[in-house]
Amino acid sequence: QVQLVESGGGLVQPGGSLRLSCAASGSFVSIDAMGWYRQAPGKQRELVAAITRGGSTNYADSVKGRFTISRDNAKNTVYLQMGSLKPEDTAVYYCSAEVLRLSLKRSDYWGQGTQVTVSS
Repeated sequence: QVQLVESGGGLVQPGGSLRLSCAASGSFVSIDAMGWYRQAPGKQRELVAAITRGGSTNYADSVKGRFTISRDNAKNTVYLQMGSLKPEDTAVYYCSAEVLRLSLKRSDYWGQGTQVTVSS
């Protein structure tokens, strides 16, 4: 079994910064792509940023230039550095990982979500 545990959410004022972390644990061969999604009330879950094992990244247009995704493969951890935060960034943020399991099959896993609220 694979677990993803997120941390770092909270309340921040507009223009502020937050750093989210997501650590994967359990038994697996490797972790391929990792990413961050978010879901605001009444809206669909959307991709915020993703990163391959080799470090290639892609971002939603709404966060380009403000958010940075990174990962530490040795720690099986992905980070999301968020800056210049806006009220519209308020959402539950979910970590995801594409995992190569011991069975050599790939499966997607999700974290439990962490709340980010941007408000004055």
